[in-house]
Amino acid sequence: MAKNWLRLAAGAPGQSGPAEYLARLSADSRRIGAIQADYLEKQRRLWSELAAGGTPVAARAAPADRRFSATEWRDDPYFNYLKQSYLLAAEFLEKLVEAADLEGQAKDRLRFTVRQWVDAMSPANFAATNPEVLRAARETKGESLTKGLANLLADAGRGRISQTDESAFEVGRNLAVTPGTVVHENALMQLIQYAPLTQEVAKRPLVMIPPCINKYYILDLQPENSFVRYALEQGHTVFMVSWRNVGPGEGHYTWDDYLRIGVLEALGIARAIARSDRVNALGFCVGGTLLGAALAVLAAKGEDLVESVTYLTTMLDFSDAGQIGLFVDEVSVRQREATLGGGGILPGVELATVFSALRANDLIWPYVVNNYLRGGRPPAFDLLYWNADSTNLPGPMYCWYLRNTYLENRLREPGAVTNLGVKVDLTKVVQPSFVVATREDHIVPWRSAYRSLGLLGGEKTFVLGAAGHVAGVINPASKGKRSYWTGGPYPADPDAWLAQAAEKPGSWWPQWAGWLAQYGGGKRKAPAKPGNAKYKAIEPAPGRYVKQKAA
Repeated sequence: MAKNWLRLAAGAPGQSGPAEYLARLSADSRRIGAIQADYLEKQRRLWSELAAGGTPVAARAAPADRRFSATEWRDDPYFNYLKQSYLLAAEFLEKLVEAADLEGQAKDRLRFTVRQWVDAMSPANFAATNPEVLRAARETKGESLTKGLANLLADAGRGRISQTDESAFEVGRNLAVTPGTVVHENALMQLIQYAPLTQEVAKRPLVMIPPCINKYYILDLQPENSFVRYALEQGHTVFMVSWRNVGPGEGHYTWDDYLRIGVLEALGIARAIARSDRVNALGFCVGGTLLGAALAVLAAKGEDLVESVTYLTTMLDFSDAGQIGLFVDEVSVRQREATLGGGGILPGVELATVFSALRANDLIWPYVVNNYLRGGRPPAFDLLYWNADSTNLPGPMYCWYLRNTYLENRLREPGAVTNLGVKVDLTKVVQPSFVVATREDHIVPWRSAYRSLGLLGGEKTFVLGAAGHVAGVINPASKGKRSYWTGGPYPADPDAWLAQAAEKPGSWWPQWAGWLAQYGGGKRKAPAKPGNAKYKAIEPAPGRYVKQKAA
């Protein structure tokens, strides 16, 4: 766990670490000298105020920061000094980064790497310099430290940091509980058909393709925040792909396999069961990338299988791949290809560690402090339970994905990649599309999701939700939280679109429901039972595949 995080912070193989980067700072000694002099003067004033018996106050006020919410950080001169000194040091390093003689991706890598180390070195992360930790140790006569050590040892056995009370949840008991039936399975996925919630349903079913790097039940958490249930309530017959948590026996599967027996097989079976002319399709994150490629394959083959497409926080253009893209280069991809390209699996815990490191002050350090230093247990939170339920990936599929999207960005170029024997051209994907991005997304930057509009053919609708990659999508209409931006036209520049878009309160779900209703193909009586003569019930939802744990 720690090794993976440190490897990410130090840079991908073949890249420079913090020490080498800092050694390449700008040759403008006067500029660097001015930054250093300013830092030393502020530190001198802090020390002078502490020595004089006052409460230190830095020239730079501390930002709103949950790490320093305890009153001691403000009222106790010693802890106030530690906080202010740390914030000044962080500011000093940030200024040095901006002064570094680097450009483009190299500068972005430096920003990210230094930010990781700055976050790690917060005085709140150490027992001896965190007043809440010291207070808890005094009040419990050391029992909090004993419990913290036990928590640390337990997490070391799991290979990850506990972010939620995992005993509070169970898939099939209080998560992924929308009634349904597995009607088909193969080596890579199970296909779930959910029971209708309305007397009549749209003739065309809705097929959901979740990300294969996570479990599908992000779209079916609890009844009050289940996107699946919401779609059922709108009168749709919903099918869900439940990806297998692959093991060594499935380590040979490729990107084409995920398209063929994953996406395309699910679409075809859903159409056959519903006896419809076409289906509506939805892809989330990597599921959307797979769906886009599959639709391009169908277009190249002249097959008319899909009526409309919804893309949730999906990248098709990887020219700005966010923080993940900073650490993908030719050397690191070649090393992955050498070790996994011919077979094997990428452990899900490795991906989970990377995603957590992207938001270390939200997903790593608060739990280090609470669980290990204070001896506490994290509260129950369904999103974080799902986040910790990792999924393995087959090496060949993962390596193809890394090279052709993050590294070379070839999916966006017409004819640059071949899938299932045909050239992929996203401009030939002419189905009406509803594209959803989220403004604070650290995995799929919203501007990158917006650029899908310039790649796809057909009519497009774009919606920008508030919050991040998951919370911005799982935003139930019934709760009326947050807001979203909508409206056309759609210029090439995402920021030009945002400048003229209208912000609306609440969830974007109702707008999507209204849009999708246009493509339902009319109404029919809800099916009395799942499947058909060929595709019969195998087991109740959520099925076996989603319950498989990553090794």
